Amino acid sequence: MTRNPKIAFIGAGSTVFMKNIIGDTLQRPALAGATVALMDIDQGRLAESELVAKKLARSLGVPATIETYTDQRRALEKADFVVVAFQIGGYEPATVIDFEVPKRFGLRHTIADTLGVGGIMRGLRTVPHLWKICEDMLEVCPAAILLQYVNPMAINTWAIAEKYPAIKQVGLCHSVQGTAEELARDLDIPVGEIRYRAAGINHMAFYLNFEHRQPDGSFRDLYPALRRGYLEGRFPKPSSWNPRCPNKVRYETLMRLGYFVTESSEHFAEYTPYFIKDGRDDLIEKYGIPLDEYPKRCIEQVERWHAQAEDYRKAETITVQQSREYASSIMNSVWTGEPSVIYGNVRNNGCITSLPANCAAEVPCLVDDNGIQPTFVGELPPQLTALIRTNINVQELTVAALMTENPEHVYHAAMMDPHTAAELDLEQIWDLTDQLIAAHGDWLPEWLRPSGKIRAAS
Repeated sequence: MTRNPKIAFIGAGSTVFMKNIIGDTLQRPALAGATVALMDIDQGRLAESELVAKKLARSLGVPATIETYTDQRRALEKADFVVVAFQIGGYEPATVIDFEVPKRFGLRHTIADTLGVGGIMRGLRTVPHLWKICEDMLEVCPAAILLQYVNPMAINTWAIAEKYPAIKQVGLCHSVQGTAEELARDLDIPVGEIRYRAAGINHMAFYLNFEHRQPDGSFRDLYPALRRGYLEGRFPKPSSWNPRCPNKVRYETLMRLGYFVTESSEHFAEYTPYFIKDGRDDLIEKYGIPLDEYPKRCIEQVERWHAQAEDYRKAETITVQQSREYASSIMNSVWTGEPSVIYGNVRNNGCITSLPANCAAEVPCLVDDNGIQPTFVGELPPQLTALIRTNINVQELTVAALMTENPEHVYHAAMMDPHTAAELDLEQIWDLTDQLIAAHGDWLPEWLRPSGKIRAAS
């Protein structure tokens, strides 16, 4: 009798995301009989997710077994795959703090979950919990693959590799495939006819080539068409999903760097010093930069979920559509040996030769029953390497703070952030970091809490 896989989902109270991942997974014949262990500390949200998961299985007519746990270690026992999706500190208070405290200094953000002072704080809140998952995995499912969907992705992936190198892990994001679909829409070309190769770090990877397959089997470079469309005002087309952000930042970056970045304009605007500046409302207007975008999304998502939850409770069946997430593809390839290619965040290990070997790189990966195998990219164009390194500096110092429990590295990370350094002087950066640490309090590791931090003298 063929064994069915066990999939542990940590943070299963993220019901909509859980629905997408488990819905994708149960549509794959080799995974349809999986045991799905849903785990969350919020029993109310966990109950909602259990209801949705069981209706998914029933709607698809598959023999999956759905289990629920509030104990993480029990949920992980004998798991083959571990999916992680949580937000430590939640929208309130943590995200609100990450936006509101910097505003006192005139420092504004759009998303604040990946880089900048918000990304640093989020990493400091999050990594200890990911490390605890790794500790439990080494005890009860050491061969399992960790599929990590948590921001700040690069900091998390780097920190896991540093402290628990034995853990088989990959950080997953949908920006590469999602942006390819957006560009295909601008170009009026079916995305299935486009070939691309991207590399970099999470949220700052670039399409090294972006091409259209021709009837004779050759490929046409699409970069000239993208540049021409932007210069002529035809691109970007109005957003199909976020009218608050017209996507001009990335097109402007294409014109300056020669390559298109894979993460959204609202994200990318705060990873560089060029687009968000105090007193420069003209830039905000010109590029359509949606300040305070993430808090708005959080509120909208909560409202939307309340409506969806009621629909799910009433529905006898749930319609399942394939999402663009990679998780089910990875699990299917590992379980069956059927190969696939995904974009994953992994320890670089020389895949991108112009970036540090220990950083978290986002590269194409082959997946089969040998696991996740990152592919060699080589050297990036020098202007891309230079820009990416400015973000790696922040990530490296945040991981150093976590590994050494040296609070001063938190301040050093904030000093190196491109957006923060472009807006604030050194004393302001240190004062801001003080205030963020104080505001987050017990959400931070004990060594960093206000009573334990070390601040250098002015």
